[in-house]
Amino acid sequence: MEVQLQSDPWEWEKPMATYLLRYHSDQLRSIASSPDPNLHYPLFIDFAELMEEHPHLARLIFSQPTPYLQAFDNAALLSHRIVVRDLEQEKNVVEKNFIHVRINISGSPLECSETFPTIGRVRVQHRGILLTVKGTVIRSGAIKMHEGERKYMCNQCKKSFTVYPEVEARNSISLPSICPMQKLKPCGGTKFQYVENTVVCHDYQEIKIQENDVIVTGLLTAKWSPELKDVRCDLDPVLIANSVRRTNQLKSEMDISDDLVTKFKQFWDHFKDAPLKGGRNAILRGICPQVFGLFTVKLAVALTLIGGVQHVDASGTRVRGESHLLLVGDPGTGKSQFLKFAAKLSNRSVITTGLGSTSAGLTWMLEAGALVLADGGLCCIDEFDSMREHDRATIHEAMEQQTISVAKAGLVTTLSTRTTVFGATNPKGQYDPDQPLSVNTTLSGPLLSRFDIVLVLLDTKNPEWDAVVSSHILSEAEPDRANNDEDLAKVWPLSTLKRYLHYVKETFKPVLTREAERVISSYYQLQRKSATHNAARTTVRMLESLIRLAQAHARLMFRNEVTRLDAITAILCVESSMTTSAIVDCIGNALHSNFTENPDQEYAKQERLILEKLGSIDDFSDMNRMGD
Repeated sequence: MEVQLQSDPWEWEKPMATYLLRYHSDQLRSIASSPDPNLHYPLFIDFAELMEEHPHLARLIFSQPTPYLQAFDNAALLSHRIVVRDLEQEKNVVEKNFIHVRINISGSPLECSETFPTIGRVRVQHRGILLTVKGTVIRSGAIKMHEGERKYMCNQCKKSFTVYPEVEARNSISLPSICPMQKLKPCGGTKFQYVENTVVCHDYQEIKIQENDVIVTGLLTAKWSPELKDVRCDLDPVLIANSVRRTNQLKSEMDISDDLVTKFKQFWDHFKDAPLKGGRNAILRGICPQVFGLFTVKLAVALTLIGGVQHVDASGTRVRGESHLLLVGDPGTGKSQFLKFAAKLSNRSVITTGLGSTSAGLTWMLEAGALVLADGGLCCIDEFDSMREHDRATIHEAMEQQTISVAKAGLVTTLSTRTTVFGATNPKGQYDPDQPLSVNTTLSGPLLSRFDIVLVLLDTKNPEWDAVVSSHILSEAEPDRANNDEDLAKVWPLSTLKRYLHYVKETFKPVLTREAERVISSYYQLQRKSATHNAARTTVRMLESLIRLAQAHARLMFRNEVTRLDAITAILCVESSMTTSAIVDCIGNALHSNFTENPDQEYAKQERLILEKLGSIDDFSDMNRMGD
């Protein structure tokens, strides 16, 4: 198609309409088939496609978006009427009054840093062009109605023209000083009369964003701040949005090549005879490698990030698949290091402190806090015990029902918080092993019961451990001479580990075998019988936690089936969460837990011990024979 060099936006309307009919006829037909003629309909076009077909027009839209986007809207109506005429023989075809072109800049030259700056780099030089910014919606105002346009008629030449509100003047209408019609032969009229019933209103909503989870394309301008007595009136930067895209889905998608998936499969095929030592533990060593040992914590972090399978029970209630983890420990035990590393492993994460982790603040607009901003991802909360009382009450609902209900200032709504919570806190004073967790942490029993795993890291004196840790820290300070090839049997780089956790979480939906169900059920019943010291933890939530952790371990092991191994591992994780163990006497301090030389043999011993304590080893042997 030849490029025309018209400079007047309205002269482009026919070429624009031809372009829309050629490339977007499906959208035009869909709009024509919609029943309501008074709704405002979007028509989405790709800037990259427009750039290839009409490079001159694309440059004009970029440099002068206000007049040329208005011309594009007129062209959309023109092409729509042509489609309606072509479809007049069909039923349910209605001519529409309002169609607006929305620009998608993905894959176009506008994704460069000059036209797609971070929020902090927006400057006056960006004013007036088609600008794109990326941010997180932290406030959303109520949907209102505002005047989008109205017509006036010149008393001199009797021709009508459209007037648009000025954002700079808080959407007020300003009439031109002289008649804008007949530019070649102006009439010189200065008096205008409003044309009845020509006001067009739009739905209008203000959102406030900070970096980094929506992509907004529009026109950068400014508006005067509200007039207040004895307060200087400033110009606030405003982006009049042409299109808004949510990036939650984009962030949840990760580029995982077929070659990498093949590499994962080959890794597990190689270690099928030693799945724990060569397979699982090699992966776990890649978690926070700068911290020596802490096997139990690294396993807990991996299982928490992977999570279980969400399901709906018989009553229709959704049971969460996300797991929650709390680290309680003395200063200097590596809690914050794990928080930061876990945030790097998650596609979508928010790191905050207890005082900063508001669930949902409210003024005249709804403002999202940390839990809402982390929806679909991970919320890391350091200094969990310093959380305000109001937010502690709110987090109960957020962690279990995965919603936050807000009823304030005339606004009633529910916010989604499908979030994995990873908290860290110091004990209250000197940790007393003889007291329950709720006393040592100042966190209530109901709140503690919502955590699938609670690990206590006590900095007790242990000369042998101190010597090993100091040697590790000193060796970390030496220059890195390691080979950089990605041999997964030796090292799991952060990028590969992140992709692996994402892949197993999205791919595998493990189902419990009868054997795994029996192990978990027997352990839960035993805990209920012996629960005195950990009454707040041994609720039905423990059973749900065991299932989630077992499913997460099956995913970690690259399987779609929850076996006895996964159930036993889940039990060991929950046992580590107990201040007094129901069946395992050798858990010890999680801070001093290390990777064993022969984890497969160690597991066999622990499995035998647990099944004997559960009193059902004969039953399991019988069930195995029945299965055979």
